[in-house]
Amino acid sequence: MIDFKKFEKYSKPGPRYTSYPTAPEFSEEFTQDDLIQKFKTQDSSRALSLYIHIPFCRSACYFCGCNVIFTSKEDKKVRYITYLKKELELLKKHIDTNRTVTQMHFGGGTPTFLSPSQLQEVISMIKDTFPNFASDAEVSCEVDPRFFTKEHMEVLKNAGTNRISFGVQDLDAKVQQTIHRIQPYEMTKNVMQIARDAGINSINIDLIYGLPHQTKESFHQTLEKVLTLDPDRLAVFNYAHVPWMKKTMRKFDEDTFAPPSQRLEILKDTIDTFTSNGYKMVGMDHFAKPQDELFKAIEKGELHRNFQGYTTKGGADLIGIGVTSIGDGVDYYAQNYKDLDNYEKALDDGKLPTFKGYKLSLDDQIRQYVIMELMSNFALNIPKVQEKFDIDFADYFKDDLPLLKEFEDAKLVEVTEDKIQVSQTGTMLIRNIVMPFDAYLKKVPEEKRRFSKTV
Repeated sequence: MIDFKKFEKYSKPGPRYTSYPTAPEFSEEFTQDDLIQKFKTQDSSRALSLYIHIPFCRSACYFCGCNVIFTSKEDKKVRYITYLKKELELLKKHIDTNRTVTQMHFGGGTPTFLSPSQLQEVISMIKDTFPNFASDAEVSCEVDPRFFTKEHMEVLKNAGTNRISFGVQDLDAKVQQTIHRIQPYEMTKNVMQIARDAGINSINIDLIYGLPHQTKESFHQTLEKVLTLDPDRLAVFNYAHVPWMKKTMRKFDEDTFAPPSQRLEILKDTIDTFTSNGYKMVGMDHFAKPQDELFKAIEKGELHRNFQGYTTKGGADLIGIGVTSIGDGVDYYAQNYKDLDNYEKALDDGKLPTFKGYKLSLDDQIRQYVIMELMSNFALNIPKVQEKFDIDFADYFKDDLPLLKEFEDAKLVEVTEDKIQVSQTGTMLIRNIVMPFDAYLKKVPEEKRRFSKTV
């Protein structure tokens, strides 16, 4: 029996590490010219990964931390597609768009809030710009079950889509009402059947724990219902409460949140429920069936982490397309403008809509590798790091390794000369365990860190 009460001390602000350095380090000093220069020096033999952001939603889900625009106006969607085309035309000028595409992901917002014909138009534009998709490319789309039809599925299937991710969050009626997202079980079941009938054999369901009014018992009922839907993958995220960034989160009564120890109990029950039903925990918040490629990747220690979460498609340069999208390469991150006015103005001026970004130093790249390996595979092969970066690991991290001692004493991690291995219990606190390797976090007092709580 785990005493989760003693782990409450680890409930502190910390990054989710979808990038390192993390987004707060991005700077407006990184401009379109910097991005173009990075494009010029990219290794043309590296594959491309494409992320397309569709920002529109009809109404607010109060828990959501994404960059969204609430609208029901058709002309806004039509106008946005026009500007996506402008961005694609500019990208074609600056990068070799004949490079192999190994991954394409539609996120939002609500990508399927576009009509099927609009979605088809966007996909056609992208494939005209990037014609060389690998035969095994992962083509995926985030789907709100409330806005999904057979016609959408037909468009996605014809585009080569082989993975669909359905947002569910929680099936409890009281929780759904509080978070302003009414989505009955039958609705989710019906749209999943549409995807199954279309031959999609990799279906993911997103859940969130830590929402208002959730208890271990109520969330367990959601887990049991989700199991009857038989998804191939699951992502179970810790709710990120950042009301200083998202006004809709201020609608929640914080007294209705479970305390950190109960959140950990919910997470432990989630892990036990899914692993006892044939799933394997992948990274800090994903689960997959044995036949899924995510499962196979973690067995080989080849899992990767990026802005879309966990993936098997490493070694690709990510091109972010659309308002607020983030791209990255070996040694940089670049983010588009977060608001439509500036996004459109840049494109009208014939410029890439680069808002800010970051150039990684060698130290950044070393720490990025260490953090992402631990976040993805819960283990770090130290000789491999030393060989890859020509460093003495113990000497290079002499100020950081002692900070792991408290996790070692708590049996959350084991550190030897050759390996850092996170224990099964430690996986629930992986964000805390990698934070000692974050050089930027050390510069900011804990009370001034603007991140969601790790627990």
